[in-house]
Amino acid sequence: MCDYCNEHAGDNPLHVPSYLMWRLNWVHPFADGNGRTARIVSYMMLCILSGYELPGTRTIPVQISDNQEIKHAYYTSLEAADSAFADDGRVDVSQMEELMGSLLAAQLYEFHQSIVNHPSD
Repeated sequence: MCDYCNEHAGDNPLHVPSYLMWRLNWVHPFADGNGRTARIVSYMMLCILSGYELPGTRTIPVQISDNQEIKHAYYTSLEAADSAFADDGRVDVSQMEELMGSLLAAQLYEFHQSIVNHPSD
């Protein structure tokens, strides 16, 4: 898993975080907390690869855990990656990349709205 992340760190900045989101859930290293751990590790990697502590309070992990529709899309994305890997050993986290991209956009938009709508002192 770490070798894959190192080899693909220069790819699309959403690829490695999406891979980690899937792979940590797939490996299932903990009796409880695999999803929470995968989401935070994935988000941390996104921040590292982007070079920023991403602004906003409704982060990607928060959006996933707080919204049933998003959580369903999250599970569907994990299952799509599972299927690709089971079918032919192929890593395909493209659905997760799309989901994470839209959640990142929502996070940044909400942050933007919070500063634009904030009354000046």
